[in-house]
Amino acid sequence: MAIKSKENSVGAWAFLIGVVLATLVGLSSTIFSIPYVVTYSAQIYGILVILGLVIGFVNIPGKDSQTFLMAGTALVVVSRFGMDGVRGSIIGVGVGDAVAAIFGAFLALFVPATIVVALKSVFSISKI
Repeated sequence: MAIKSKENSVGAWAFLIGVVLATLVGLSSTIFSIPYVVTYSAQIYGILVILGLVIGFVNIPGKDSQTFLMAGTALVVVSRFGMDGVRGSIIGVGVGDAVAAIFGAFLALFVPATIVVALKSVFSISKI
């Protein structure tokens, strides 16, 4: 029987819930139009920001912070530019709006996580 570490359990669940919730919000605001999710989208985006903060504070240990910062920065930049590019290139199909909404929800999740990890890295470097 394998021994499972419990130290990253909260951060791992926050990450998984955040990615699923971001995808659900993106799809439900455009393709599936779930009224409950559309009505409470501001609160759901707030939950995504809080989950991003939890991911940044809990999930990323010091040794993995550089990897997370590189991947998180790439994800944030590509998501932001992808929102505009997808809307402009897939006009009329309806898929472009859905993908742009998913990218927007990913931004709400990963921007706070990336900022927290970056600040943690800066503070760990500047310790005297």
